[in-house]
Amino acid sequence: MGFPATPALTVDCVVFDPTGRVLLIRRRHEPFKGGYALPGGFVEIGETVEEACRRELHEETGVSVRDLRLVGVYSDPSRDPRGHTVSVAFLAQLVAPAEAVAGDDAAAAEWVADWRQQRLAFDHAQVLADAEKMLAAAPRG
Repeated sequence: MGFPATPALTVDCVVFDPTGRVLLIRRRHEPFKGGYALPGGFVEIGETVEEACRRELHEETGVSVRDLRLVGVYSDPSRDPRGHTVSVAFLAQLVAPAEAVAGDDAAAAEWVADWRQQRLAFDHAQVLADAEKMLAAAPRG
């Protein structure tokens, strides 16, 4: 018996620097070409969602992280105009600032301070809002 047709699996990575800026890319391709988005992409066969998140983050921005925290799973069938995708979103917080350099299918990679005022691709504004709530609720140590 073959596999059923299912949504495509993707990952998104939220990275805050110590000053509260968010790492965003400018999309090189449609949909949302030129718009801001979280680093992320499709999970490849044989990799975990965590591996895919780290790989996509590094490919698109040059930034590497180890620890990831699950923000949520985003599965609205209309979240991607190309078709039904399900994204597993992770949060990674840097200890020290890191230089971002665009790569892969990112036209640019930028640390954005006024990210709340930006129009973001897909449902990334919701993902960022959820990640920000996680940070606010985390115990300070």
